[in-house]
Amino acid sequence: MAGHSKWANIQHRKGRQDAKRGKIFTRLIKEVTVAAKMGGGDPDINPRLRLAIDKAKAESMPKDNIENAIKRGTGQLEGVDYMECRYEGYGIGGAAVMVDCLTDNKTRTVADVRHAFSKYGGNMGTDGCVAFQFTHCGYLLFAPGTNEDALMEAALEAGADDVVTHEDGAIEVLTPPYEFMAIKERLAAAGFSTEMGEVTMKPQTETALTGDDAVRMQKLIDALESLDDVQEVYTSAVLED
Repeated sequence: MAGHSKWANIQHRKGRQDAKRGKIFTRLIKEVTVAAKMGGGDPDINPRLRLAIDKAKAESMPKDNIENAIKRGTGQLEGVDYMECRYEGYGIGGAAVMVDCLTDNKTRTVADVRHAFSKYGGNMGTDGCVAFQFTHCGYLLFAPGTNEDALMEAALEAGADDVVTHEDGAIEVLTPPYEFMAIKERLAAAGFSTEMGEVTMKPQTETALTGDDAVRMQKLIDALESLDDVQEVYTSAVLED
């Protein structure tokens, strides 16, 4: 699309996420705890836990915090019993929105999420109304100017699912979700390092928003992300300057 810059848009979103780092540890501890509860405390046989630990280490979370979160999940320490829930809906311009939560009170959480949708111009939908528009995967984004052929060869050899080159020259490497860290490390060893990437729900199509629509959509995203029970907000919206 004209004027669309994948690199600039992802950098902008990453900058906004970095500004909210005060809540990152809380969300990561929840994820480690629930992952251990669901699949056991051994990351070697629990890929979700392994991914959660990798994310926590990437944010420099102390080892004791990680270990205590695992123990709470496996019942070795007392802790809050978190439940997973996902809410779906539509934002400005019909952009798809998916909100993943971990909560000890679903009644409170659904009320908070519904209020945020309503207050900021969105519309909360039914289960499954937009989930089919997203793919669970890992992605790594490389700056414009990266050698496309060499990166593609290295990525596919490392086990990546796909390599996509965008109009602005940025290159996106898509990975299976639980192979994300291993592939990232293999690419770094091959000379391709990036700090931009994560395991996410990637929209299959994007909705470009500009001007007032982009501002309104950002307010909706911010409102959802500010809720204590919200872990992640995924959207098909691309907010242009």
